[in-house]
Amino acid sequence: MEELRKLEQVQRTLKFMESRAISTSSDPDSNRFLANLILLLAQPCGELDMDSKCTLVSTHMPKISVAFLEEAKLLITQESITEAEDERNGPFQNVVDNSMQLDCENETYSGMLQTNFEGTAMVGLDAMQRANSTLEDFCRSYFMFHGMDVNKLQSLFKHLPVLSFTESFIYQLDSLNEKMLHLSTSEASVSERGCKDGHQRLITHSTDAFKRDPFRPLVGLLECLGILTERIRDELKCGEEYWALERNLCCALMSQEKISVEDVIRAIHLKSFDYRVLNLLLYQLRGEKVNDLHMEFLCVSEFLVEVSDDLFDYEDDVLENSFNVLRMFVRIYGASRAPIMLARYITEAEQKYESLLKTLDPQLSLNYQKRCEEATKEGGKISGHILGTWSIPPVIVDEELYRSNFQNSK
Repeated sequence: MEELRKLEQVQRTLKFMESRAISTSSDPDSNRFLANLILLLAQPCGELDMDSKCTLVSTHMPKISVAFLEEAKLLITQESITEAEDERNGPFQNVVDNSMQLDCENETYSGMLQTNFEGTAMVGLDAMQRANSTLEDFCRSYFMFHGMDVNKLQSLFKHLPVLSFTESFIYQLDSLNEKMLHLSTSEASVSERGCKDGHQRLITHSTDAFKRDPFRPLVGLLECLGILTERIRDELKCGEEYWALERNLCCALMSQEKISVEDVIRAIHLKSFDYRVLNLLLYQLRGEKVNDLHMEFLCVSEFLVEVSDDLFDYEDDVLENSFNVLRMFVRIYGASRAPIMLARYITEAEQKYESLLKTLDPQLSLNYQKRCEEATKEGGKISGHILGTWSIPPVIVDEELYRSNFQNSK
């Protein structure tokens, strides 16, 4: 009845506006907005009379900018979601709102804000698209360790919603971390590029929450689903540690500060934390005990894959100032010794890999090696673990000059 009464009020107001020639016949949405505004002003509010209300509106309306309204909408939406969640006792429903686009000199910051750090786990389409290739690789490479056939759609789709949402959430946070790294190392600050104060406050709010507890909404969701374990918590903490190390190490490179090999090796080991999270979740979803031998083997394999990826992406990572193990080794050991020292770590990891490979079921070992060969060919790489010799690209001694020459060539 209450909704019907409100609808009748709006219709009467629309007719009244039409009689006074202040409606827009070609735009019903505008008319509806004006009708709601008139109804709001007509409602009693304490001791305010109509003259006082009109004075307040005319005085403060110039201060209500688009940026102000966008910030207000964000706060109101968060409060509304929290209240609705309390009523449902389900505080971690998935919410997608693509209506807010915050631009700062043609650079969209909405991706930084699509994750609600106040309690609701949210993902955007861009994060889902970026996560897609990782999910495909995970299914094709890790399902076999669970006795699952990736070609059977039933087994694939049964657990895909949780795996996809989790990986997309991680990718969304990773995008924010990349933006934070870019902002911290760029020559011009956001404010210098003309970003409005309201946008800056939203960015600051998101980055502060990211550094404080980025996985809290996801942890809450997994907890509600009954699939959160201490090992999953620990791996998510590894993700936080990796992002912090990535920012610190890349900033140190740009500012010519000293870095330690311990931090670099720690970072490359942490980098595949999302695969371990997905793998542990799959054990939980299937109600199976974690196979520690498989986890140990895959951890070594992940290290070799990450090193191989870094060698393949070396030039791009220099241009983008992204974490790359070869970049770090060049800074620590110099251009001539860096490839030699990195080769030592690769050799040590390959020896451990071969040792653990022999402990696997023969058929599983064969299937995984075939999958590694497929992945290497699909990626167009010329180096990779268990596939022959490694190829370390020529090192870039002066990264700043390399970036400058690249920009000039464009």
